[in-house]
Amino acid sequence: MEDDALSVSDVLHNNGEIEWQPLALTLVEYPKGDWLGKFFALISLSPFGIGAGFVSLILFRRDLHTITFFIGTLVNEGLNIILKHLICEARPLSRGHLYNEYGMPSSHAQFIWFFSIYVLYFVLIRLHHINNNSIISALWRVIIVGGCIFMSLLVSIARVYLHYHTTSQVVVGGIVGFTFATLWFVIVHRVFTPLFPQLVSLKFCEMLMIRDTTLIPNVLWFEYTTSRQEARARGRKMAALKPTQ
Repeated sequence: MEDDALSVSDVLHNNGEIEWQPLALTLVEYPKGDWLGKFFALISLSPFGIGAGFVSLILFRRDLHTITFFIGTLVNEGLNIILKHLICEARPLSRGHLYNEYGMPSSHAQFIWFFSIYVLYFVLIRLHHINNNSIISALWRVIIVGGCIFMSLLVSIARVYLHYHTTSQVVVGGIVGFTFATLWFVIVHRVFTPLFPQLVSLKFCEMLMIRDTTLIPNVLWFEYTTSRQEARARGRKMAALKPTQ
């Protein structure tokens, strides 16, 4: 108990109040009454929504390509931390009271541009083998790629507008994210993808039900038709087992 009391007293001010430290990773502030600043503050949280989406997809779909994509985002974040400690450039002075870590390059810009450029390559290259040249299919591709690029631009502008980064920090972050997304996609496409069939056959992957959907052109349609066929087959089987009157 005495040790606990001492540990608490270490974080007390002279006036007896606890010194609170914000979690800089998720803290976003905006000028009071500025609706555009509030919008940009919400946009700045989009990388965390993307991260949550990755975790959900991996848990429920367990696709190898999604897993390697997510690993790429983690490596990208690690690269950002290394670059920040190598460059050692401070954030804008208006944010000095909230952040102690460096600002060059912007982690938000690097993350969101890595994500968007990788999606762009995936849609234009990995999905190119789909024999579906309909207008609806092309429209969906434009919406997906355009939406990702537009979101990346908004996040980049938001970090400068809210004074969390300088323009150069955001630009460098975007360039690093773009470059690493290109490199990671080449590695996944040329090195990892040919190994997916061998990986999914490993006992460990079989236990976790990890799968490879690379050769399935439309996974959503495949799962839809397969589930319908299975449901109908089971329905007929159940009907056959019912006793006749």
